[in-house]
Amino acid sequence: MFWLLTLLAYLLGSLSFAILLSRLVDGPDPRTSGSGNPGATNMLRVAGWRLAAVTLLGDLLKGYLPVLIAYLAGLSAQQQAWVGLAAVLGHLYPLYFRFRGGKGVATAAGLLIGIFPPAALLAVTAWLLVFLLTRTSSLASLIATPLILPLLAWQHPAVLLPISMLTVLIVWRHRSNLQDLLAKRERHF
Repeated sequence: MFWLLTLLAYLLGSLSFAILLSRLVDGPDPRTSGSGNPGATNMLRVAGWRLAAVTLLGDLLKGYLPVLIAYLAGLSAQQQAWVGLAAVLGHLYPLYFRFRGGKGVATAAGLLIGIFPPAALLAVTAWLLVFLLTRTSSLASLIATPLILPLLAWQHPAVLLPISMLTVLIVWRHRSNLQDLLAKRERHF
């Protein structure tokens, strides 16, 4: 059951709501517009807040639903986290879109909501605070994601390994943003 749910989570994660919504409304492809990232932040730039909100909701759900199904199937907390990580991997490297995906932050947030809501609350609070102070989504993501690891180590250590890998993946996907932040040329809202 674990391997089947992991595969299904990856396939669900591979659905890019940003790309599908852009095609549905005959809008610009988010991979070739704005930052070139098919995620909610870039959808806000290129398609407006309504499509960005739907993209965000879709990306959250594709991280949350596999974890919920794994929980209902009786999988351990660590197995649930691995299943959720597969959904994030699908978002980062989508099978349906030539493995060109987003940064994984919203899908990771959905995973965290399913695994350990206090960690999700901490991440969202930190993200919002950094974003409101700096108007920079990438910086908010780079700070909020690793911030949850001490809380998980203390309160929910069973999921620390998969969530640590998730953190590494998200920081890796933001490496060009990190370079732009250091060079003071990162995009702001």
